[in-house]
Amino acid sequence: MDDQEQQKNSRVIKVDSAESWNFYVSQAKSQACPIVAHFTASWCIPSVFMNSFFEDLASSYKDALFLIVDVDEVKEVARRLEVKAMPTFMFLKDGNTMDKLVGANPDEIKKRVDDFVQSSHLVHIA
Repeated sequence: MDDQEQQKNSRVIKVDSAESWNFYVSQAKSQACPIVAHFTASWCIPSVFMNSFFEDLASSYKDALFLIVDVDEVKEVARRLEVKAMPTFMFLKDGNTMDKLVGANPDEIKKRVDDFVQSSHLVHIA
């Protein structure tokens, strides 16, 4: 499968500008949808390694929005959210950062995504 075809089938949305970041955050906020964002860089091997894992997570959690942000392409967002190391995973609800995890630890990321999505869903139902 070529790269373009794979992107069409992906549940992970690539953020390519501050404007698109703001759009997705605004959309998620209006739909009470939690966001899991992966801040990455093409030169960071652990970040690149986490991409397929992040894709798998996105497939498992349909109630959350999964965004990927290259810090070199979208510097303004990375700077505003104080992303200083890659990979960084941020968990946002209603446009606010609820949790942040730095490093390529698949087990911990899966646990945090699971807890975050479940707690977001429970709050949404209540």
